[in-house]
Amino acid sequence: MGCGKSTLGRTVSAMTGMQFIDLDAYIEGRFHMTVRDIFAQRGEQGFRDIERSMLHEVGEFENVLVACGGGTPCFFDNMEWMNLHGTTVFLDTSIDKLFSRLKRGKHKRPLIADKNDEELLEFINRALEARMEHYSKAIAVFKSDMLDNEAEKSHTAQRFIDQFNIVPQ
Repeated sequence: MGCGKSTLGRTVSAMTGMQFIDLDAYIEGRFHMTVRDIFAQRGEQGFRDIERSMLHEVGEFENVLVACGGGTPCFFDNMEWMNLHGTTVFLDTSIDKLFSRLKRGKHKRPLIADKNDEELLEFINRALEARMEHYSKAIAVFKSDMLDNEAEKSHTAQRFIDQFNIVPQ
């Protein structure tokens, strides 16, 4: 959360013509419900089952850039499956940058909307600590601190395109 998956994905897509899929948005479109509503109606396990199924579906597409939710790699064999079906990239973002981005947009994120600064920082540290075991299995690491304005987005997207040899469509 807050590492720039959607921002970077949309920018790379715009620069290359490569299809970009935000997995949460894809799920919402397929189920005609928000992720929040799916959680409320089916619980976390129900959501994770749907998420896994939709991950496998989009994983069969060709020449696609997929931003999965921050929890996706942490359930089932999702990370191993993603590594077998594509190039997984851990977007490495500093704690300070995560804090700044999440503080600015926390009203849009139910898990953190009511947290004060200290609680938000604790949430970020706990989440990273718990998930790093899974994130560290990514095939590649990419620094994503610089995405806060149009110039940074373009520069970072170009670095991503160059690092992963993405050929414009």
